[in-house]
Amino acid sequence: MKAILILLLTSMVFCNNLSAQQLDPPPALVDYSSFVTLTYEVEDYREARMVGVDKFIELANTSGVYILDTRSKEMFDQKHIKGAVHLNFSDFTADKLAKLFPSRNVTILIYCNNNFSGDPYYFALKSLPLALNIPTFINLYGYGYRDIYELSSLVPVDGGGLEFEGLAVE
Repeated sequence: MKAILILLLTSMVFCNNLSAQQLDPPPALVDYSSFVTLTYEVEDYREARMVGVDKFIELANTSGVYILDTRSKEMFDQKHIKGAVHLNFSDFTADKLAKLFPSRNVTILIYCNNNFSGDPYYFALKSLPLALNIPTFINLYGYGYRDIYELSSLVPVDGGGLEFEGLAVE
């Protein structure tokens, strides 16, 4: 009888501990304060890596330079800067970036919807502080990429000097 009582009490304690663990899961793997620190670290660096459309085109025509489009796959497939590669921003991981780029030392050019005028469907304007090139730059930097340049110009889709390709262009 004593053994049964001990077994019953042990089972109750185990079940209570299990219930407490289920009610209090561990915290998410998110570190906002480190993100803020990274953002401040990137601020001056990013400012020095902003380039106008002429410099962007010059860099884009250099061998081994990548143009990265992080918009949705649907919008990328419809219209993007000629020669751009795609990785949806929400899919950024160290492994996926490493598959796209042969090393962290490559030159990467980035742009987003807010760099273009005259095409509100394929390049719909985002809220200025939420423009996709900002988190794209921060994330690339955070993953160890340093040779990043961001298009700083507002470029008309027609006649702005950049060529586009995609299903909506062909």
